[in-house]
Amino acid sequence: MDLLIDCLKAFLVGGLFCAIGQILIDYTKLTPARILVSYVCAGVVLGGIGVYGPLVEWAGAGATVPLTGFGFALSKGVKLAVEEKGLLGALTGGLTATSAGIAAAILFGFIIALISKPKDKA
Repeated sequence: MDLLIDCLKAFLVGGLFCAIGQILIDYTKLTPARILVSYVCAGVVLGGIGVYGPLVEWAGAGATVPLTGFGFALSKGVKLAVEEKGLLGALTGGLTATSAGIAAAILFGFIIALISKPKDKA
C-alpha cells in the first residue's frame, strides 16, 4: 500500500509541474526553451532557500525527475561543495552533483543520433 501512495504522490507532483508548463505554453508567449530554463532556475532558487527539499522528501521522483529536480540537484551540490571546499565549491559543486545525469544525456543522445536517420525539412 505504501508503494501505491508513493506512486500517487509522485504522479500528482510531476503532473502538476507538467500542467503548469502546459498552461505557460498555452497562455503566454514564452517559448518551450524559456519555460525549461525557468524550471531549472526555479529548482535552483527553491533548493537554495530550502523549500524544495521537503517537496522532494514528500513526492520522491515526482519532484526529482522534472527539470526543477535538476536545478535542486545543482543547488544541493553547490551547498555541499561550498561547505567542504569553500568558495571553489561554488564553481565545482553543481557539476559534480549532476555529472551522472549530464553524462547519461550525452551518451543516450549520441546513441540515438547513431540509430536515427535524419531527413531534410521540406
